[in-house]
Amino acid sequence: MTRRPRDRIARGASHAGERHTVDVGPVAHGGHCVARLDDGRVVFVRHAIPGERVVIEVTEGTDGDKFWRADAVEVLSASGDRVRPPCPVAGPGLCGGCDFQHVDLGRQRALKAEVVAEQLRRLAGLDLPVVVEAVPGGLHGLRWRTRASFAHLPDGRRAMRRHRSHDLVAVEDCLIAAPSAESPSSHEQVEVAGVSHEFALAADGFWQVHPGAPRVLVETVLDLLAAQPGEKVLDLYAGVGLFAAFLADRVGPDRVVAVEGHPAAARDAVTNLPSGVRVLRGDVATVLRGALDEPFDLVVLDPPREGARRAVVEQVAQRAPRAVAYVACDPAALARDVASFAEQGYALTALRAFDVFPMTSHVEVVAHLVKSGSRLR
Repeated sequence: MTRRPRDRIARGASHAGERHTVDVGPVAHGGHCVARLDDGRVVFVRHAIPGERVVIEVTEGTDGDKFWRADAVEVLSASGDRVRPPCPVAGPGLCGGCDFQHVDLGRQRALKAEVVAEQLRRLAGLDLPVVVEAVPGGLHGLRWRTRASFAHLPDGRRAMRRHRSHDLVAVEDCLIAAPSAESPSSHEQVEVAGVSHEFALAADGFWQVHPGAPRVLVETVLDLLAAQPGEKVLDLYAGVGLFAAFLADRVGPDRVVAVEGHPAAARDAVTNLPSGVRVLRGDVATVLRGALDEPFDLVVLDPPREGARRAVVEQVAQRAPRAVAYVACDPAALARDVASFAEQGYALTALRAFDVFPMTSHVEVVAHLVKSGSRLR
């Protein structure tokens, strides 16, 4: 549930373990807030809330680093949005799986909205209001994760890694995980507007881990694209066929092409999608360069965390769709790709953001892009 860290290259004497008193500045992408030491040094601080005054302990930082990382280990002036973390291993030096357990749920969503807005402003030159919407499922931000994997200590106990570390922390009960998270179903059913589809999943196949996410994302994509019968749809990074299945209902199965690079997911998509939908397996950029050299009315993009990137954006624009629905799990990657779409004549005309990862800094965003000149919906 947390990423394994990269090995770091030391750039001078280490300052890890030092303590400083700081005033906490704005939230930043990645689950931390920005603070400055007396000498102006930028420090990314976890376990803090903007506006607080805290004592930090440096966790990473050498003389030559552009910025340091730290944990807030003592709160001198607390935000009114600070709460007691429900999990006993959510805190400085403990499990790195959750970023915001110390923050009230409403403020968590506001912080995520600030991050999305800031990334769009900084990387795409857009100044837009952003609201992160709650999604049904879970229990007050807990017990929502339907799929989870754990490391194990030598004695067999379940464990998670510390933030940006290989070190393990025993986790008796992960509070964001649903009871069945370690043995998820191999089939999922999604119903939207009275229409239901069932999806077979490989053991290592991708599926949204929040129980309410598939439905709300499909509803949003269908609403933004307003697909009409007979229109041609290209579903890129199609996974096991979630969006393609419901779009096929709107435009007709023989009007949908799905592209997926993961072999198991592509095989599942063939099983899950109605006869007539064309499923192509392969790297999206490679497939677009070598095939599908034809116009499409609509495109859905649901890329991995690094985004679609310029090569794919340019290939999409060459198909001249009237609209693109971009489903993003990383605001920075989304903003970079929105900027690339702008270079190709496509403008961001609507955006919705969803809190499908409560207690963490992650957020899911759906963006609607059309030819420049349209108004924001």
